[in-house]
Amino acid sequence: MRVNLRALFLSLVAAGTLTLMVLWAVGLGTIDIPMIDVARAILGNADERTELVVRTLRLPRILAAALVGAALAISGTIFQGIARNPLVSPDIIGINSGATLFAMAAMILGIGTTSVPMAAFLGAMAASILIYVLSWKNGVSTNRMILVGIGIGAVIGAGTTYLTIRFPIEVVRPAIVWSMGSFYARNWDDVTLIALTVLALLPAGMVLMDWLQSLQYGDVLTRSLGVPLERTRLILIAVGCALSAVSVSIAGPIGFVALIVPHMARMIAGPPTSSGLLFTALLGANMLLLSDIVAQHALSVSLPVGIVTGAVGAPYFLFLLYRYNRRLIG
Repeated sequence: MRVNLRALFLSLVAAGTLTLMVLWAVGLGTIDIPMIDVARAILGNADERTELVVRTLRLPRILAAALVGAALAISGTIFQGIARNPLVSPDIIGINSGATLFAMAAMILGIGTTSVPMAAFLGAMAASILIYVLSWKNGVSTNRMILVGIGIGAVIGAGTTYLTIRFPIEVVRPAIVWSMGSFYARNWDDVTLIALTVLALLPAGMVLMDWLQSLQYGDVLTRSLGVPLERTRLILIAVGCALSAVSVSIAGPIGFVALIVPHMARMIAGPPTSSGLLFTALLGANMLLLSDIVAQHALSVSLPVGIVTGAVGAPYFLFLLYRYNRRLIG
């Protein structure tokens, strides 16, 4: 685990910014609460009414947004490293689509809310394995993986649409609202699930960063370095799918965070290392929390956070695509 002092310093700055943003976000709403009172309520030193608003109604949503942003950023870093392409993310190549299909099926069929995270993980893994198998031809070509992933995502999207029209609207409506990407009515159980996932898989991702870096040199050189190539890919895919799937189960499919944040982190902190992955996670937490604040408070009407990330992320993706194409042509 190589240490990047610059990335560590940036991580401290990002952590401080995130702390202030959490205190600010919790205080926003119909009942405005000063940041100092928010801090007191979190520590249990405020009046009962303030503690109810802060600790029960608002804080779970804010923490869920930050943790989901961190999980998506880590997942995006992993999949971009596997594909050796900065235009790849789990929502672009169909991983999130698989998680969404299985999660919506669990909701619509009434299997139970506790089964949604497991259903999302199974869907993400099924999509990734299918992409991996269909991309295999004497090894995995990254370009073929991207094209296959986009195709698989389109097919899975058709299956999701079929679910929404196959069942009565009163049954499907909650799943449709969830599929827009939102942190509405998140509770401490959701926070616990995503927190445990990030705390377990962030260290795993940091340990795997050197192997992920070695994949950038191509399959032949990676094998010559003694790295078990296919096993490494499968482990990285499992970690990335778990992070993406739990994020989808908590907030629905939120686009472009996993694409944009790793790219921004590389621009600021350099190539991903173990400490660079920590900065990427904190940057993702800041970005998604800021997007949720904009969605809830900056406009005349509250919007699902997925609409805000899509409005910002789609133009940025087109810019990245334009610049990437120019580099290939040049």
